[in-house]
Amino acid sequence: MIRTKKNTQFQKLSFNRNLIYAALFIPVVALTGCGDDEPDDGDIAELPSETVLSCDDSFITNLETDSETSVLLVNAFAQGDEITLDGSETNMTAAVDMCLVKILVGPGNPGTDGLPSTSQGIGVEIWLPDPENWNGRIRNLGGGGWAGGSQTSLTEIGNSQASLVAGQGFVVGTTDTGHTVTGTGSFAMDENGSVNERLWEDFADRALEKLAEKTKDIVKQYYGKEEDYAYWDGCSTGGRQGYKMAQEHPEYYDGYLNQAPAINWTRFITNELYPQIVMQQELGGPIASEKLALVSGAAVSACDVINDQHLGFIVDPNSCAYNPLKDEEVLCAGEVGDGVTGISESSACVSEAEAVAINKIWYGQTVDGTAPDPDEDNAGNAFLSAEHKQLWWGLDRGTNLEYLSGSIFGPFSISSDMVALELQDPTIATPTFRNSTGNGEDGWKLLSYADLAYAYTEGLALQNWFGNINTDNPDLSSAKESGARIISYHGLADQLITADGSINYFNRVADKMGGMENVQDFNRLYLIPGYGHCGGIGSVNGTESPELNANNVPLPAPEQFFNLLMDWVENGVAPPDDVILSSDDDSVTMPVCSYPKKAVYSGTGSITDASSYTCE
Repeated sequence: MIRTKKNTQFQKLSFNRNLIYAALFIPVVALTGCGDDEPDDGDIAELPSETVLSCDDSFITNLETDSETSVLLVNAFAQGDEITLDGSETNMTAAVDMCLVKILVGPGNPGTDGLPSTSQGIGVEIWLPDPENWNGRIRNLGGGGWAGGSQTSLTEIGNSQASLVAGQGFVVGTTDTGHTVTGTGSFAMDENGSVNERLWEDFADRALEKLAEKTKDIVKQYYGKEEDYAYWDGCSTGGRQGYKMAQEHPEYYDGYLNQAPAINWTRFITNELYPQIVMQQELGGPIASEKLALVSGAAVSACDVINDQHLGFIVDPNSCAYNPLKDEEVLCAGEVGDGVTGISESSACVSEAEAVAINKIWYGQTVDGTAPDPDEDNAGNAFLSAEHKQLWWGLDRGTNLEYLSGSIFGPFSISSDMVALELQDPTIATPTFRNSTGNGEDGWKLLSYADLAYAYTEGLALQNWFGNINTDNPDLSSAKESGARIISYHGLADQLITADGSINYFNRVADKMGGMENVQDFNRLYLIPGYGHCGGIGSVNGTESPELNANNVPLPAPEQFFNLLMDWVENGVAPPDDVILSSDDDSVTMPVCSYPKKAVYSGTGSITDASSYTCE
């Protein structure tokens, strides 16, 4: 179904790759857009000129809004102005004349001043290009991690990268999701140590809806008309936010670009602490990064062979069952460890105990810390194994595991935060977690396999109190009926969020909605070999394979998937089964296929040429 809103010529866009990646990692949020009806050009009436707002102090008094909303700041930037509010140097300038509006949406969460759990409300920043340069579209950006930010600050910009997107003609909205704390989940625990239901709801859902609602409203009053199309664009937390809006509030958006979506929130984030528990339980300490790189590289070279040649990255990690316990090239000859920790003294090989631990990390969290032989079950299935007590999937073989061996032997902090929140014990988290009942004390180091499994079940039991943060509802029928279009893509070498979660969700959606073909009418999933978390290469160099670099790993070009989404929404052109990706110098090309199809080598031709593959 083609959207028939006010006619806007479809234009392909080209942004700097690094700037787009930067935008994905900075806290942002929802979007504005579609409705259940499909109005034609005549349904969008021009508003009287006197209702159009100006980018000055009159904006504050003239904006028509509700009692829960207040305008904090309106600031005009002329083309060439530095993007700053306090005069600090940012090396970013406005590409066109634009207006920055900051608003606050209450009620927030009352409490003691200065504590992470106290909030005045949801902060929203909206960038409005001048009317002559507006392309008629809204493109709101998603956040990362626990979000938070400076959207309510009068001296700091919450997301200066959003101004770059506004410079291309889009209205861009971002949000702090209801708290100013960044880098920690402290806000989600109330000052008495209980679940902060209000801020969980704001973070998980309400802030996203309010961002969409307020962006639409300000657009209508500022430009004197509604937007032609509205898009959501986010990675990681931003991808989760996109699916939350599609599941719960599909009337706001015409199109969603959900990259590496952090859906299944408590499941996969609890699982992110599992490698640390494995290394502590099995070895008493971390596996050195050199050893993790060695074994991961051996997995690449064992599973990247096509036509008797090494490609350099694994096309289908779920078919890879590499087992370091059976690889004499990585096992220490006659060395099983120091007899106490099981950690080999040599950095050039791994002990049997270390190989066992790595296999457990690849398999993912289980109830009791066990894992089957990879030849029996390599965790490459779309559904969890009840037989092997599997709770979630580990990272795919070949993915860079270096962060697991940090010098402080610390976890990805969001995972210890999450477990602290599930068990309602702040001391479990790292020291960055703060609460008036106690701060983080790295108590996660004392957890057993059973303790972590209990935390996993508590995360599921607390969903109603956590704002249903898991965002795993497979019923997307309302989004489909609204005419919305969704493209999701996920790296098969994602270092933080395994693509298996996206695969599982897509299969569950298909089961709920009558099969894959019905889902693909409005939602496509693409899995990208070698691709990391929200950008770049996530794989490691193979021990016998070509060195990985930007010239030999085909990755998405800037705006490639967003252009496909716009073409689908605005022109009714569905994205192809095979999206061709290229390396930076175009020497390597590869199709990525609309799931569940996979790229299969045809038997002839160069293994680095997309024409040698078909999607089957």
